[in-house]
Amino acid sequence: MSSSMRVSGKPLVTRNIIWLYHRSIDELIIAHTNEAEYKGFIANKKNEALQSRMIVMPIPYNLKVSQEERIYSKLISQSDMGHVHIAPHALKAAAIFSILTRLKESKKQGMDLVKKMRMYDGEEVEGYKDNDLKEMQSEFSEEGMSGVDPRYVINRISSALIKQNLQCINALDVLRALKDGLDQHASITKEERERYLNYISIARKEYDSLAKKEVQKAFVYSFEESAKTLFENYLDNIEAFCNWKKIRDPLTDEELDPDERLMRSIEEQIGVSENAKKAFREEILIRLSSYSRKGRKFDYNSHDRLREAVEKKLFSDLKDIVKITTSTKTPDETQLKRINEVSARLMEEHGYCPVCANELLRYVGSLLNR
Repeated sequence: MSSSMRVSGKPLVTRNIIWLYHRSIDELIIAHTNEAEYKGFIANKKNEALQSRMIVMPIPYNLKVSQEERIYSKLISQSDMGHVHIAPHALKAAAIFSILTRLKESKKQGMDLVKKMRMYDGEEVEGYKDNDLKEMQSEFSEEGMSGVDPRYVINRISSALIKQNLQCINALDVLRALKDGLDQHASITKEERERYLNYISIARKEYDSLAKKEVQKAFVYSFEESAKTLFENYLDNIEAFCNWKKIRDPLTDEELDPDERLMRSIEEQIGVSENAKKAFREEILIRLSSYSRKGRKFDYNSHDRLREAVEKKLFSDLKDIVKITTSTKTPDETQLKRINEVSARLMEEHGYCPVCANELLRYVGSLLNR
């Protein structure tokens, strides 16, 4: 039986740990095997005498995207691919695909695999609490015992590097390699292949969202300062709205009604409806008050959904600028300067190299023009 690969003491691949003991000789044998081999062993009538002496411990695949990404990163660093630059989000796209193949569809109303995947990875999903997560984790005892294993992903990345002679590999290269490898995967059925192709499409959409957000964020000059200013402006307006007060204009000193247009332009970015706006604003104020009572400052990073809404608002305002700059074939002097500044920011702050930074800008430009 093959040895088990581990990261931080955790098995990388699906295993059944078998404890085999014998009373008369006071001996314990520990073995591990793939599930298919274990089932074949159990099905063999010749092995019945051993079954009563076995304690089986099923160990599922990892079900967290962030940990799966770490597994790939470590395996690559220990391989002959260590010299290759891996573009940001490339391994995450592969991890998303792998985790989706291992998850079971929940029966919980409104829950889909992407939401479930995010909750399993520790992200907050609107409308669901920790109890929902615990229920899903206990919904299927066999969850994680099937699906794509890390070896397949690493082998496909290796094949892409060899075939294309790449020095830098991005998320699209990885997803393309995973897709091409499905036809050669001996153990998956036709139905599984169709399902896996759908998961690759989902992983591509998740990557598209990350790519657009990263480029748009890189286009914002002094992004943090702009976001914080908009964040504080929103807080001033909802506080006045909830307390039936006016807002004093900092320039004219004039008393004005809360800026409903500004508040809605931010709230709509995260799907807060007209009917839900009052409850959302009140929830923000309650959180702000709670922070104040504990002597803590409620800042830009204190509320994930509000931060996301502010960022999306800034991004939407920049969309036309980003689209024109990234998609033009013959940029003028101003556009070329902006492209160089964005590329430099992507390399300095986000870990891109000149090759994948340029590819990212071209790809996002094509997305924005669809």
